[in-house]
Amino acid sequence: MSISIQRNLQKCMEDWKQISGLDFCLLSENNSVFVATGERRIPSAGKLEDFRNGDALCTANASCCLYKVMDRDELLYILIVWGSGESTSTIGELAVCQIRSLIEAYSEKNDKNAFMQKLLLGSYSEVEAFNRAKKLHISSSCQRAVFLVETRQAGDEHALTMIRNIFSARTHDFITSVDDKGIIIVRELVSTETYENLEATAHMLVDMLGAEAMTQAWVAYSNVANGLRDLANAYKEARMALEIGKIFYSERNVFGYRKLGIGRLIYQLPEEVCEMFIEEIFDGESLDAIDGETLNIIRTFFENNLNLSETSRQLYVHRNTLVYRFEKIQKRFGLDLRSFEDALTFKIAMLVSGYLRYRSNP
Repeated sequence: MSISIQRNLQKCMEDWKQISGLDFCLLSENNSVFVATGERRIPSAGKLEDFRNGDALCTANASCCLYKVMDRDELLYILIVWGSGESTSTIGELAVCQIRSLIEAYSEKNDKNAFMQKLLLGSYSEVEAFNRAKKLHISSSCQRAVFLVETRQAGDEHALTMIRNIFSARTHDFITSVDDKGIIIVRELVSTETYENLEATAHMLVDMLGAEAMTQAWVAYSNVANGLRDLANAYKEARMALEIGKIFYSERNVFGYRKLGIGRLIYQLPEEVCEMFIEEIFDGESLDAIDGETLNIIRTFFENNLNLSETSRQLYVHRNTLVYRFEKIQKRFGLDLRSFEDALTFKIAMLVSGYLRYRSNP
């Protein structure tokens, strides 16, 4: 059993002790203490072994009662309740029922989580997915979207805990992972939600993780999946959106699959075609041949829709200095960045160069 079920059982037993005044202990298969409310002396190994092998579900002596916690025909734990009053037996039986309920709930949650992981990876046929979902009481027809969250630190448990807290009230959502590279949120949607709502959710996650978990995060989200059969493809969309976004739009933290623009087109081009394009534009040179200050001026110029005056104001650079820089680029590569067509060509060349750098150093 995981740390989460152990923590929940410990909390329950502490509550039981506070109410009843009795001490409780749960022993695992090798008689090691799984959870306990105090340091009491447990029965001898021989007595525990006799109880395990016997047919009785409970037994008592002068100081404590022993109970078997079963799952169908499998013995999961032995519960020890210390006490000799008339109520001890009843309290022990109630405790066994509560422990079984907690374990069943945890097992169902684990089954659902494993189902969703396999579903996202495309491990089920459509019929298998439908039948398994029906057994686990998961809707097969509602609309969902897949969010993929990545933080600077792989396998960030703090970020995972925080995301689970954010969505704790949404019992039909799934928060899982298929590797240590990201956290997956499969979010059930209502009919009134739009892609603007998905974008807002993604920004909320980035802001919350930045403010509360103190970590930079990137969030990508898929198109809307209309049923279980579409979720594997939605997961691929979210992964692709995250990868494309980090390559081509590094200044952003949120990437929607519907908003990948020209980056998606370049991503799907053969590498040799991209190399030919760069060779054609830069004539044997590369974007790395341009100094960082000039590249920053060009990026700001593009962000301001080719407006020289606004670029000059933002960078505190004289307008004539910008003109001089652009004329040097024109002489070197034959592209006048003040014209829309040449600016578009250079912008695409910047995106392609970034893509080729990523492919050579993934």
